[in-house]
Amino acid sequence: MKFAVVFFAALVAVALAKPLDSDKDAQVLKYDFDNIGVDGYQHAYETSNGISASEEGHVINAGTENEAIAVRGQFSYIGADGVTYTVTYIADENGFQPQGDHIPKADH
Repeated sequence: MKFAVVFFAALVAVALAKPLDSDKDAQVLKYDFDNIGVDGYQHAYETSNGISASEEGHVINAGTENEAIAVRGQFSYIGADGVTYTVTYIADENGFQPQGDHIPKADH
C-alpha cells in the first residue's frame, strides 16, 4: 500500500510539472525499465521536450511488520519561464521527501 501511494505521488508530480498541450509532439528518446522482481525495480526516461526522470526502489525491513519500499529518484522539466527545474526525492517509511532549488526549505 505504501508503495502505491509513493509511486502515485511521484507520477502526479511529474504529470503536473508541465502542461500536456505544449508537449503533444514530444518523443521518447530513452526508456529503461528493470523489474528486479520482489527485490526492487529501476526505471528512467527522457523525452525530446526536456523532461526526464529516473527512480529506483527496493524492499526494506523485509519479512517484518515494518516492511516497506524505499524509493530514490529525480525528475526534471523545463518550466514556462525556460528554466530547467529538477527535483530529487526519497520516499520511504518517513514519507515523501523532495528537494530542489525552487522548493522552499522548512525552517527548523
